[in-house]
Amino acid sequence: MSSFPEYEDYDALGLADLVRRQEIKPTELLEAAIERVEARNPTINAVTMKLYDLGRQAITAGLPDGPFHGVPFLMKDLTSPIAGVRMTRGSRFFADTPPAEIDSEHVRRLKRTGLVIFGRTNTCELGLSLTCEPQLHGPTRNPWDVTRISGGSSGGAAAAVAARMLPIAHASDGFGSIRAPAACCGLVGLKPTRNRNTFAPFAGEGLGGVSTEHAVTLSIRDSAALLDATRGAGPGDPYVAPPPLRSYLEEVGRAPGRLRIAWTTKAPNGAPVAPECLATLADTVQLCIDLGHQVEECNPEIDGAAVVPTFLTLAAANTVVNLASHPTAGRPAREGEVERITWLTAQRGEKITAPDYVRATQTAHRLGRQMAAFHTDWDVLLTPGLASPAVKLGWLDMMLDDFDEYWRRVFDFSPFTVWFNLTGQPALMLPIAQSKAGLPLAVQCVARYGDEATLFRLGAQLEAARPWFGRKPAL
Repeated sequence: MSSFPEYEDYDALGLADLVRRQEIKPTELLEAAIERVEARNPTINAVTMKLYDLGRQAITAGLPDGPFHGVPFLMKDLTSPIAGVRMTRGSRFFADTPPAEIDSEHVRRLKRTGLVIFGRTNTCELGLSLTCEPQLHGPTRNPWDVTRISGGSSGGAAAAVAARMLPIAHASDGFGSIRAPAACCGLVGLKPTRNRNTFAPFAGEGLGGVSTEHAVTLSIRDSAALLDATRGAGPGDPYVAPPPLRSYLEEVGRAPGRLRIAWTTKAPNGAPVAPECLATLADTVQLCIDLGHQVEECNPEIDGAAVVPTFLTLAAANTVVNLASHPTAGRPAREGEVERITWLTAQRGEKITAPDYVRATQTAHRLGRQMAAFHTDWDVLLTPGLASPAVKLGWLDMMLDDFDEYWRRVFDFSPFTVWFNLTGQPALMLPIAQSKAGLPLAVQCVARYGDEATLFRLGAQLEAARPWFGRKPAL
């Protein structure tokens, strides 16, 4: 790259520090990011909406003096409205939705950090997959192996960061949509505590309380600093995550003490886990022991068989409502206007009764209480990140005619993520290793409800012991 070749040597806070020290200008950072999008996006199809002029105009107008002043940023094409910018939700039916008139509160907070939004990233239709292969925009490819998925639904964000177009990008997670892409692409992916980040003013919660927004990043400290800037209730929020004791960025590098860490290889749905993923967990367990933590195998006593059915009840009922949410169409989507699995999920949702939905909500809350009891004895739970490395494109196909087979594949691939969407706990994906074929491998660290601080302390300790920043795909 001709413009600022050292661009990829820094995380987002590192780039902001260069701007602060007047060693580089925001315009130069933006052009360096744009160069990389133009050069690499044709191969991986991560960025589906180029908003270069929006970024240039923001810089010209004057950026806020926040922690990410001048750092380029991409927004996922789902969940976070930007004033004057379309949001397709990865769907042909919603592609002509008029732009929002105002920013969401989350976008306002992102802008206040000094981030420069210059595009939107690919996502699957309505976020209903753990791959990113929508009919509208086509598949996003994994920079580590372009025949494989980048994960979903934040697959465009993860592919863009993994390809080093930028060091940080917006993402959201309803059943693994931050963490699965992070695991597939070798990134840090935190799903915060339920409603740590607000959906105001457009919604009170996401997908019946299971969804949340944050980012995929190259470093632990970027994830922490961003959550510092975006956390907190918005106007009218129905509930609020407990406030932290101190800045999350202060937790990075802070001694975690001797943590009580449990580990499990037992997926709630009984899905088998690939040997390389088990070996990665075992290596991390040994590393935690070497770092002085108390570590033991302990399977949480939860109603594991209820996890996937409970999620599908909540998701299917919400999909019915989502398909009727086009602001100008005046009607719900019809069969053939959305992808097959979206349609079948909504059809399943039409059969769900009000008592079914209440029972699913109560089951999710019961799972949360079961995990709260587990965490009276354990600070952290370690699980495999995924059940296998990134699978081939086409396997998680939203044009399948079989609802049950599709969702079986989804949760056989990622059996450990949706668990913590239901309980609302914070869960952190760490790119701790690589497979023999050179694909990223991850572990998931889970803390008690509201305790991202412990995850940032442990995550930073593991990052220092097993650095991943220097690993780049040969794109």
